[in-house]
Amino acid sequence: MHELSIVQALLEQIETEVTKSGESGSVQSVDLVIGRLSGVHVDSIRFAFEMLSPETIAAGAELRIEEPSATIACRACRHQEPVDELIMNCPACGSGDVVIQGGQELILQSIELEQ
Repeated sequence: MHELSIVQALLEQIETEVTKSGESGSVQSVDLVIGRLSGVHVDSIRFAFEMLSPETIAAGAELRIEEPSATIACRACRHQEPVDELIMNCPACGSGDVVIQGGQELILQSIELEQ
């Protein structure tokens, strides 16, 4: 489960960002963006966060996760459509000349501190 190492790195990044900000107070919430094609299991991230955060600056923080879809864009017919799984051919014309845009993000969007 690589999600454990992802959450360990996330908690280190949260601590680094809070320290850099010069602000004090406990972390109230953390917002992540995890694309549906990122290969990261959101439920495993939630579980790992609950397991690893209690001894950190993010103890008790709410974890909010946005899960954007990807978009398949066909170069042949110019069709675009949101997708939640990797597909190799255009759903409109069947062409293999497609590009997958987005859906692969893994971003720490924001950290909210108690003031």
